[in-house]
Amino acid sequence: MTRPYRALLHEFRSRLAWADTVLLRRAGAVALLVAAGFLAVRADPAAGRTPVLVAARELAPGQVLGDNDVRPAARETATLPAGAIRDAARLRGATLAAALTEGEIITDVRVLGPRLAAVAAHSPDARIVPIRLADNAVAEILRTGDRVDLVAGEDSGGNGRPARLLAADAAVVLVPGADGSRGRTDRVVLVALDSRRATQVAAASLRTALTVVFH
Repeated sequence: MTRPYRALLHEFRSRLAWADTVLLRRAGAVALLVAAGFLAVRADPAAGRTPVLVAARELAPGQVLGDNDVRPAARETATLPAGAIRDAARLRGATLAAALTEGEIITDVRVLGPRLAAVAAHSPDARIVPIRLADNAVAEILRTGDRVDLVAGEDSGGNGRPARLLAADAAVVLVPGADGSRGRTDRVVLVALDSRRATQVAAASLRTALTVVFH
């Protein structure tokens, strides 16, 4: 084999080795990009997870929760909503103030209690008050989240006491039977008010049925 031929063969082999190296590097870069994309779209398996309680099935407002209505589930801690409930004892016998879909995390503002009252009435000392409405037809159009003024009707005792405003800007937190699952007689609506006005409205509701003025 002549010297020029050997030199050409060596150069050819060097070019092949260089080309193989470039191809391997490019293939490695593509593989790294694919892996990075995969990790970006999948949930991080190392992310912290916290056990919470979720709805075991679809639940309607007014549902009194039992053991078969909720189940534990692990969710990523960073994505948990504020007030997520972890203790099943807090939900046993609690009444839902809003509908829940299956698998939805249950928070403290989804059930009747101090936290819901405080948020709805914008008052830390808020209370939830049941009121009887003079006209059941009004209850049919009330919905959770409505803001209303509470009005006592004219006194039917014959002393001529006129209608009067009891409380302005009350928050409706539950209208039992709004989904049609209950009878229309003796409808009671739950509203949230600060503690002072809640006491006044509760006392007035014992003497007379009330009506509401929508905002």
